[in-house]
Amino acid sequence: MSKISVYDIKGNVVADTELNDAIWGIEPNVPVMHAMVVNYLANQRQGTQSTLTRTEVSGGGRKPWRQKGTGHARQGSTRSPQWTHGGVALGPKPRDYRYSLNKKVRRLAMKSALSSKLADNNVVVLNSIEFEAIKTKSVCEMLKALGVEGKALIVMPEVNETVIKSARNIPGVKATLVNTLNVYDILNYDKFIVVTDAVAKIEEVYC
Repeated sequence: MSKISVYDIKGNVVADTELNDAIWGIEPNVPVMHAMVVNYLANQRQGTQSTLTRTEVSGGGRKPWRQKGTGHARQGSTRSPQWTHGGVALGPKPRDYRYSLNKKVRRLAMKSALSSKLADNNVVVLNSIEFEAIKTKSVCEMLKALGVEGKALIVMPEVNETVIKSARNIPGVKATLVNTLNVYDILNYDKFIVVTDAVAKIEEVYC
């Protein structure tokens, strides 16, 4: 078990907690984390790009000149790919880029990402996050009190509109829920700020 300090939103140490080494203390598997990030980014692609083929471009119904005797190369349509305003040969069409990785790979990638954050001392555990009103300033003051610089991911156990709306206008700061946590976000943000209740849920799922 790894022991880590628990802070309040004012940056004061209020307790200590232990993190399960089976989740937070393994040797990070870099190839698996890379595979998971590539999978996540591929699944985000809309795949709506599309070009018009020669059958979809308007015009070109008449043969531009007779087959023989003109001195020109033979042509059947002015909408062939070699013509200006012609169709596109072998261009992209709508497709689904999604694919899945097996459950063991996903679990190992998540454990590796969490362990790498803890090994780099980039995990901050909070006892709770509560603001009286929706104010960006409240989140800025909390991050300053915690000594957090750069990009920060705030992980909460359940929906808290006050925190989410207070953080969404700060560049490089994202508030998310524990059940939507993914490897890409963990690695993409410098600091991993997590509430103790969210830690319990993570350990419940991945133990």
